[in-house]
Amino acid sequence: MAAVEPAEELKRLDATMRSVEEFVDLAAKRGELEKLREQASVPDLWNDPDAAREVTSRLSAVESEIGRVEGLRQRLDDLVVLLELAGSEDDADARAEVERELLTLDKAVGELEVRTLMSGEYDAREALVVVSAGAGGVDASDWARMLLEMYQRWASRHGYPVDVYDLGWAEEAGIKSATFAVKAPYAYGTLRGEHGVHRLVRISPFDNQSRRQTSFAGVEVTPVVEATDEVEIDEKDLRVDIFRSSGPGGQGVNTTDSAIRLTHLPTGIVVTCQNERSQLQNKASAMAVLQAKLLERRRQEDEAKMNEIRGGRQDVNFGSAFRHYVLHPYQLVKDDRTHVETGNIQAVLDGEIDQFIEAGVRWRNAPAEV
Repeated sequence: MAAVEPAEELKRLDATMRSVEEFVDLAAKRGELEKLREQASVPDLWNDPDAAREVTSRLSAVESEIGRVEGLRQRLDDLVVLLELAGSEDDADARAEVERELLTLDKAVGELEVRTLMSGEYDAREALVVVSAGAGGVDASDWARMLLEMYQRWASRHGYPVDVYDLGWAEEAGIKSATFAVKAPYAYGTLRGEHGVHRLVRISPFDNQSRRQTSFAGVEVTPVVEATDEVEIDEKDLRVDIFRSSGPGGQGVNTTDSAIRLTHLPTGIVVTCQNERSQLQNKASAMAVLQAKLLERRRQEDEAKMNEIRGGRQDVNFGSAFRHYVLHPYQLVKDDRTHVETGNIQAVLDGEIDQFIEAGVRWRNAPAEV
């Protein structure tokens, strides 16, 4: 970008912003905002807490979306004026400021452009994520823990709340699996590209001979079910097991049998929840997770039928790793699908994964090769 004239960069960013503004349709969004504000001002709004939360959540999302687009447009217009001023007065400092701002603006506009690519049926939903240990013994359990923390740190960087529904600790180290929700608009569209197998190569901290170990962990991403979704679950199709929650090393967290395990007999899907103190709350959370899994199963079946019809590119198979995290003999994180890579693996494990996520969104929306 340094070799390109600032004026040309500004033209490119302006064209990108115009396409984004056309996609977002600010006029329609402002109309929706006014209606939502009217609904939010109704005195008896909170008589129906679920409806109230839906209104206030949507209101916040629409305000944020409008503010983000308008804010970037204002920054871009201001930069055009500053560049003209720098040229007319031959101001080297002003030109240097334009070039610095262009770098940050280019990144911000690129992130917003990626959001416009999230137009799938469920992309605007919150995300339900399951991380589970695969092959590799205790290293795989530890790797699953590291991935869980990576996603939690990523969410924290963006200010996205995370609710952990279930955490299954492994006996020696790490976790067997974890189920959590990322409570933010477009979390599913953002994270769905993380679905698949993640591979870690390192010197095992659990091997007394310090040998290199390869381990695997699976990441499953599904959209959170909303009240309008038709996912009916017949009670006779469920087996409900109640047990006592436990923490690391078998330490009890609850003194009552409040944890819930649901088995959906027709599909064999098993869901557990033990984050709440109440058995009823755990069952409600477990039902929400089960509905999300069934909704995703239905989505995959529909997508498989369409892929069969059009012969398009298939999703990455869960049985093969698509991203590799190498700590030894060199340091590299590489995504096989998007070809994005970085040697700063510590930053990635600390939650700096936006470059992989954004590339995944673009990859998913790229025309299928024929």
